[in-house]
Amino acid sequence: MQYLGALIRRKRLEKNWSQAGLSKGICTVSYLSKIEQGKAEPSAEVLDALLLRLGIARNASVDADAAQFVRDAYESLFSGDFAAFFELFKTDYRRFETTASGLHVLLLACVAGLSPLPDAALVPCMDTRALALYRALEDNYEEAIRLHPNAYFHFCAGKNAYESGRYQNALAHLRTGYELAAECGAARLMMECKARIGNCMSDLGELPQMLAEYDAARRLAVAVSETDVVSTIDYNIASSYIESGDCERAYAYFSSLNSPSMLALHKLAICCEKTGRTEEALAALDRADAAASDYPPTETVRLFCDTVRYRLLHPDYLAHAAYGELLLHCFERCRKELPAGYAVFHLPWVLEWYRATRQYKKALDLLSDFPEIHS
Repeated sequence: MQYLGALIRRKRLEKNWSQAGLSKGICTVSYLSKIEQGKAEPSAEVLDALLLRLGIARNASVDADAAQFVRDAYESLFSGDFAAFFELFKTDYRRFETTASGLHVLLLACVAGLSPLPDAALVPCMDTRALALYRALEDNYEEAIRLHPNAYFHFCAGKNAYESGRYQNALAHLRTGYELAAECGAARLMMECKARIGNCMSDLGELPQMLAEYDAARRLAVAVSETDVVSTIDYNIASSYIESGDCERAYAYFSSLNSPSMLALHKLAICCEKTGRTEEALAALDRADAAASDYPPTETVRLFCDTVRYRLLHPDYLAHAAYGELLLHCFERCRKELPAGYAVFHLPWVLEWYRATRQYKKALDLLSDFPEIHS
């Protein structure tokens, strides 16, 4: 009821009505003030009359549907069934925003990327679960976990730490998330945690551990029929082979793809570059030029490809200032716009450039920015 009091106040102010004008014939001004502040819980009759005057008709059936919608959304989100979660928002969820469950609907819609973060003025209206979700949406994961220590919030904290290159912190949260998900049988969330742990191990250059974690994630993905996750794992393993120097094994994967993405063609070109297949590398880059990328953005991936093309066309690329400018521009874009793993992938070429141009201090300073990476 506190949320509906806040809703009444917001709608009243939107209409530029006074409390006296809204409450006339329904309740006293002081009582309306208490309702708006969440200090009084009005009868259904008073609440319905105030909302109706504001143009909001209440319906018991819609209220029940809204409550079920919120239950289903939290269940799918907290269990890691993200496909089911987003499917819920293909319905007319906005009709639930003016129900007693409306604040939860607004928060969940924000998770789905369909609504802005609710105003901080609504925080006093939130129960513990809603407040935890609100804090997570603010990227305050530690507070979210303190309020509601479940597997989902540990997964979110781990994913955020991984993307910013804080791998040990990520591993701690992801392992806890996996254990909590296992306790409640949330197989999809177990899979998501294991896959991200594999990502961490990949960036850290720990290939045996990476393969073990990815194998576990793959088994879970097969069990819950998440074929896209299996494909992503295969892609990540092949990318890790490039980073470890096993480009023949990576080439076997990337050259076998039937419909490679723009980013996969970039990786294929690197495999070919490293194994002496220059013409095939240039052909892969030509195919990439004609493609588009949803993520990372096409312009960014094209920049990745341009750095490879420059090396292929200029065997003495380390003597070219233009190459250094291109490479460093590419690297800075990775650091500013993308998860840390993209910068980690390009790090060896940047270090190669700094060392070739005797910029040893810059190389050392750069390595200090990646304290968990051994390069």
